[in-house]
Amino acid sequence: MTAPLKAIDGNADLSALMNDLAAKARAAARVLALAPPEQKNRALEAVARAIRANAPAILAANAEDVAEARAGGTTSAFLDRLTLTPARIEGMAEGVATVRDIPDPVGAVTESWRRPNGMTIERVRVPLGVIGVIFESRPNVAADAGVLCLKSGNAVILRGGSDSFRSCRAIHECLVQGLREAGLPEAAITLVPTRDRAAVGLMLSGLNGGIDVIVPRGGKSLVARVEAEARVPVFAHLEGVNHVYVDGSANLDMAKSIVLNAKMRRTGVCGAAETLLVDRKAAPTTLKPLVEMLLESGCEVRGDEAVQKIDARVKPASDDDWNEEYLDAIIAARVVDGVDAAIAHIQNHGSRHTDAIVAEDAKAAEKFLSQVDSAIVLHNASTQFADGGEFGFGAEIGIATGKFHARGPVGAEQLTSFKYRVHGTGQTRP
Repeated sequence: MTAPLKAIDGNADLSALMNDLAAKARAAARVLALAPPEQKNRALEAVARAIRANAPAILAANAEDVAEARAGGTTSAFLDRLTLTPARIEGMAEGVATVRDIPDPVGAVTESWRRPNGMTIERVRVPLGVIGVIFESRPNVAADAGVLCLKSGNAVILRGGSDSFRSCRAIHECLVQGLREAGLPEAAITLVPTRDRAAVGLMLSGLNGGIDVIVPRGGKSLVARVEAEARVPVFAHLEGVNHVYVDGSANLDMAKSIVLNAKMRRTGVCGAAETLLVDRKAAPTTLKPLVEMLLESGCEVRGDEAVQKIDARVKPASDDDWNEEYLDAIIAARVVDGVDAAIAHIQNHGSRHTDAIVAEDAKAAEKFLSQVDSAIVLHNASTQFADGGEFGFGAEIGIATGKFHARGPVGAEQLTSFKYRVHGTGQTRP
């Protein structure tokens, strides 16, 4: 069972507590950086077992969080992100097992070369150190972030949203159990034990050098605050204003399947499509079936004039709709003049997260894939594949939309940096 909700809420010396957590995490990071792959994998095996064994306790804790959120009048999309089910918990455990089975990135030699003077230089992957992960609503992020940091030799300080406080603590207990069984320091995966929002500001300060990088996982306001206030490097995870462009060469049945999945599979995830673009050449045969399919599936469609003419149920799209991440059963739709116009629209309104083209024309697909400047671009596949698990990473901390260090799904390999090892035989520089 989880501890009473009071935890340390209201503690007058939150700064001292947070700095102590960071100091312990730093010490744990030094141990993890040198831990052999076998020991880390034993911990991951134990975590997966603990998640399965404690599923009833996790579900009970989550039910309390969901009930509290529902009583507060939160949206259905938010509740979907917050809610855990037996299937989602099993998926969490399977993700841990996948992370266990991927190659250990720490110590991997990514490149090696010999200089004319006889020295050999190697570039070797090393952990980042202590990672601070600040996330909202999704309690599964606690497990994903915890096990990815463990695999990559990093300690992590997790600060979940107040809405998922109970759920995160139940999951964290499973993570700690795995560390304990493998003989690794429990401070390697730390959960901030308070709902006090001041803890976020303290983490963004870097905790006196105790945190090496911050990863925000949440809405636009959280990411904006992190980027504005952080005194340590940030893996930016911006909103997913994602597009599906249906080219004139697209197969209609494929287009319908991809568009419906991209929008409606789970509307509250960052990989959900928010805008549908249809080639004017395809509009006479494609636009009506796509729009009617979305409407009949319960999705509100906000369209330009061409789309509004298709069905009276289509609402007029405003200028703001082209920039909106709905995270709900709403989509903006417009007709564009071919792949070049689709690319231009995405450049003007997209968030560089995930965008897809449905096309049989290989040249149109290649142009889209090469010119759309997003972290993930897809050809004939749903945007909902924007997920570290679907990339074979087992899990992800988030989808990084920046261009420095990591981009796209942030898995274990992306949570490492590198150093150079130089082997000589007595060389000196003239």
